[in-house]
Amino acid sequence: MSLQISSEAFGDGQRIARKYTGDGENVSPPLHFDSVPKDAKELALIVDDPDAPRAEPFVHWVIYQIPAGQSDLPEAISPDAKLQSPAGAPQALQGKNSFGKIGYGGPAPPPGHGTHHYQFHLYALDEPLKAQGGLDKKALLAAMSGHVIEEAQIVATYERP
Repeated sequence: MSLQISSEAFGDGQRIARKYTGDGENVSPPLHFDSVPKDAKELALIVDDPDAPRAEPFVHWVIYQIPAGQSDLPEAISPDAKLQSPAGAPQALQGKNSFGKIGYGGPAPPPGHGTHHYQFHLYALDEPLKAQGGLDKKALLAAMSGHVIEEAQIVATYERP
């Protein structure tokens, strides 16, 4: 079975609950990982919006160095560059989003711009990354280059009237 990502906050292709958006509490949704490859050493996650009215997708979350044995990311992960256990989150690092902040930034598309699709990309890596906290998407993708052994994705939608 292949790597999978899911959330109780939304189904694939379904609307994300307001709580997890810039219009709500703006906290990260709970995520669950299944069928992580046995040879995976770490996981990484990038959440972006390719529908944003700009040249590059708008990045909402960059989190990496997630232990391969971690099967969940809890709701409302703190916006710290380095996460600490046992506060309910894995010992992982977070990077910079397109809001210019560390951690999760929820969906907040321009009003009247239509439905946006928020892609939660999960990566299984064959070796631990040697990276500091605070990487942006581009730097994380460069650090992961050649080390991704499997990928999974789930998409949430959101629209402002």
